[in-house]
Amino acid sequence: MRIAVVGGGITGLVAAYRLRTLLGPSADLLVVDRAARVGGILHTGEVAGEPLDLGAEAFVGRRPEVPQLLRDLGLETQLVLPAGKRPLLWSGGVAHAMPERTLMGIPSHAEQMRGLVDDATVAKIAAETERPFAWDPESDIDVYSLIADRFGAQVAERSVDPLLGGVYAGSSRSIGVRAAVPMLAAALDAGAPSLTHAVAAALPPPSNAPVFGGIRDGYRVLLDALVERSGARVVTDSPVTRLARSAGGWVVDPFGTVDAVVLATPAPVTARLLATIAPTAAAAAAGIELSSSVVVALALPRNTPLPDNSGILVATGEPLRAKAFTLSSRKWPHLAARDTTLVRASFGKFGDDSVLSWPDDKLVRAAAEDLAHVTGIAIEPLGATVQRWPGGLAQYAPGHLDRVAEIEAGTGELGRFALAGAYLHGVGVPACVASGDAAACRVAAHLS
Repeated sequence: MRIAVVGGGITGLVAAYRLRTLLGPSADLLVVDRAARVGGILHTGEVAGEPLDLGAEAFVGRRPEVPQLLRDLGLETQLVLPAGKRPLLWSGGVAHAMPERTLMGIPSHAEQMRGLVDDATVAKIAAETERPFAWDPESDIDVYSLIADRFGAQVAERSVDPLLGGVYAGSSRSIGVRAAVPMLAAALDAGAPSLTHAVAAALPPPSNAPVFGGIRDGYRVLLDALVERSGARVVTDSPVTRLARSAGGWVVDPFGTVDAVVLATPAPVTARLLATIAPTAAAAAAGIELSSSVVVALALPRNTPLPDNSGILVATGEPLRAKAFTLSSRKWPHLAARDTTLVRASFGKFGDDSVLSWPDDKLVRAAAEDLAHVTGIAIEPLGATVQRWPGGLAQYAPGHLDRVAEIEAGTGELGRFALAGAYLHGVGVPACVASGDAAACRVAAHLS
């Protein structure tokens, strides 16, 4: 029994590991990836001689998938929690405290936004429940259109955009309400009489549970364990050139015939490989665009007096090159013990990637200059690492859920085949783990 997993990101590696647990030692598992290494946008590099995640550096801790996977792999002691510090918002040339009890930056009441937005916007939020409101449960619109109309453009640009930029490397103008804020869409569909009422209904109950979790020695620990425990043959630097049906299974060029396939590739690659097999699904996948970004990791002197916050998110329209800073040594207690102070600067948003072509030294200078600007202190890096992520994140544009439904319907009858990936049901690590698990279970059921 030979199974090919096309795509060696976290989704594909989880699928291979789960296939091994479901099918046992006799299954011949092959994981192939066009990149030089597995892991996709999860990558643990080195900064000042010590490991640091240069892609995703945290996962949503209130979802169960990653902690359960760590337990399954015997890595539960690698789970770390953040220090509980809150980020700052940089807007209007000033650092503001991140408002509490918002839904992806959407406020639940007007006063929490005072100072971040002008008085006219505060008044507009406060009076929102008095204005007529209409919502079409059959529609999907971009987040900006909804928030700017009901609460004002400043809320979208100063509160919502910084959070969406961190999750999707996009903005409220490029991301749809249903994909980005599904609980809000559900409250609106249920007949909430205003956006204010919908936010109140969608907010989860207050909790002291950590929002995020991380891995002490970086994601490479998880990736290495998945490769080892899957027992799969891993081939990198080898793109799949063609996918076709065969009499008893699939042809995966240039790797020959297999009994089953898990396709865990980015949306454009998926579209290309499905073009002749499932053209309707391929066309829908081709409509999902990707955003590119860059992470610049800085090692600073240990006594650098950075703010006592987890990070600094930058509002839309600010004259800075960086879109966000993670103050890693403030955010993570296990990193605070190191000999240097660590900061990650993020660059690039969908539709605005002008800085991404800059050479590494120019990006490092921009990161240091922007960090100095928002903190008011001298920044003197002892070391720096630049990690580029071309086409790293799918944009969940308006209508995304319909596209995904079309993709899944168009491939649902393909035997011994399953799709998985961050472009389907969530870009976060927990969603990718769930996607890989589901794909493996589907293929295993076909084979049994």
